[in-house]
Amino acid sequence: MALLFIAGVCMQNSDLMQRINKEYSRLSKGHKTIASFITDSLDEAAFLTAAEIGRVCSVSESTVVRFATKLGYSGFPKLQEAMADMVQSKLSVTNAEPSALESSKSNTLSSVMHSDIEKIKRTMEEIDNASFDMAVDVLLNAKKIYIIGIRSCSAIASFLAFYLDMMFDDVILISTTNTSELFEQMIRIGENDAIIGISFPRYSMRTLKAMEFANSRRAKVITITDSPNSPMNLYSSCNLIAKSGMFSVVDSLVAPLSVINALIVSLCVKRKNEIADRMDALEKVWDDYQFYENDELSRANDSIRMQYNDIPEDIM
Repeated sequence: MALLFIAGVCMQNSDLMQRINKEYSRLSKGHKTIASFITDSLDEAAFLTAAEIGRVCSVSESTVVRFATKLGYSGFPKLQEAMADMVQSKLSVTNAEPSALESSKSNTLSSVMHSDIEKIKRTMEEIDNASFDMAVDVLLNAKKIYIIGIRSCSAIASFLAFYLDMMFDDVILISTTNTSELFEQMIRIGENDAIIGISFPRYSMRTLKAMEFANSRRAKVITITDSPNSPMNLYSSCNLIAKSGMFSVVDSLVAPLSVINALIVSLCVKRKNEIADRMDALEKVWDDYQFYENDELSRANDSIRMQYNDIPEDIM
């Protein structure tokens, strides 16, 4: 019970982020800069004055004060208090007493796995199959595919990019630590391209900005997120909803990864001939350049071909 209680404390103090997500599309340029700074650098922002935040964000102190009232706070001190509460919640999770975690150690394996199974079941029941099929069609017809996932989502974004790169000629995994680099990597995005944005609470402001920019350039926007009410859906035409959650300090992304697996397999089915040809070409390169030692097993070649040739007709 201690683990779930700790996670609950963390979630209860997310009111600030909910306010930012709700108001983001209506914020001015300066206010969006402040929102991005708070989201990405909360630990620093919580201990700065309004004037100091203004200097960091290149806006006036009064702009920071107006940002606080825009979010519904009576003034900047209340906004600062909300930021401090969130930092304190995070510290409470990180510094949880070992005895509290130890007491449920024997049940941790089954508890976590049952929790993940439940999230996959709920995702299966609630995901929109039409949106899933649309995502497949969008990616099949895209000239260039961009993928973005920040913080804990970066791992599954990288996983998706790895496999899409085997199927498509132009796949870009956006890797960035600041908004400036993000736009530099996306500057050529256009109406014939697609972007996949992956984000779960706490939602990433950089991911949201990437999708806002892609939408402004008329690119096709696909989101993988946790709820129809997620701010990530503001700029997307295709929403893939996968249940996530937090168990102790760890984000559960098993259900989102399962949806990504299904997306990859569906694309493989549609492009199985191209994939088989590409794997054959890769195998030849590996052989020609002795990339693998002679005593290592090859997983390409016949095994790959057999897997795609044996796909049941009712899936195709």
